[in-house]
Amino acid sequence: MDGLLQAAASLPGPLGLDFMQRAYLAGLVAGVAAPVIGTFLVLRRLSLLADGLGHAAFAGVAGALLLGANPVLGALAAAVLGSLGIERLRSAGRAPGDAAVAIYASLGLGAGLVLARLAGAGNIDLFGYLFGSLVTVRPGDAALLAAMGALVVAGVAAFYKELLALVVDEETALASGLPVAWLNRGLAVLAAVTVVVAMRVVGVLLVAALMVLPVTAALQVARGLGRTLLYAAAFSTASVLAGLTLAYYLDVPAGAMIVVTCAAAWALVSAAAGRRAS
Repeated sequence: MDGLLQAAASLPGPLGLDFMQRAYLAGLVAGVAAPVIGTFLVLRRLSLLADGLGHAAFAGVAGALLLGANPVLGALAAAVLGSLGIERLRSAGRAPGDAAVAIYASLGLGAGLVLARLAGAGNIDLFGYLFGSLVTVRPGDAALLAAMGALVVAGVAAFYKELLALVVDEETALASGLPVAWLNRGLAVLAAVTVVVAMRVVGVLLVAALMVLPVTAALQVARGLGRTLLYAAAFSTASVLAGLTLAYYLDVPAGAMIVVTCAAAWALVSAAAGRRAS
């Protein structure tokens, strides 16, 4: 183990720094998990769900700071509860999908600001969770984020065929005997977990970008759900690594730089797809 640590410390540039190694690890986890779940959200026209759950997660962070608990776990609890609440409103027909997301997004942001004020959280703490702060990822956080990312990928792999049927036609899936209600709840919970993972990378206000931009880029060049998932994960991880490296050398916020890199990749893919189509 000591030999591995010494070898890592001898790597050039940011790779030789402990906090950047943890940042790259967290970024890779988010770079894979976010587009995997984001693909299903985009295809089901639920892209705004990521934004709504990000705001709910912020309330969990603020509540955890108030109680002196782990902010990541607080964000996870709030995001999961928010995802189930949104799905309940949507499936019961009590509010359209976008309205249900808006309700919980507004509640999460408002409650988060109130709880943060009560907790006396400083601007630095809030800035890191609002816009991401990879450089402050602790070893325990990195392990927790890796476990949550693995849970997301494993969940999608285990129920891939069922989720595919849900994306193609929900009514047909229901008629064929699939537990559509439970699949919707499971997808919502996995989306909540993914939001918390991505939150540590790009922050709650930018989390939707990491879950949507790589997917929309992949949809322009990939055929079939499997290839879309692979292409989206490739675009996302490349954007995260490039954005994180640029943020280190330019001394700019990592989350914002990652989103800018994602947007640039999307623009390049869109331009290439447009030229090929013409």
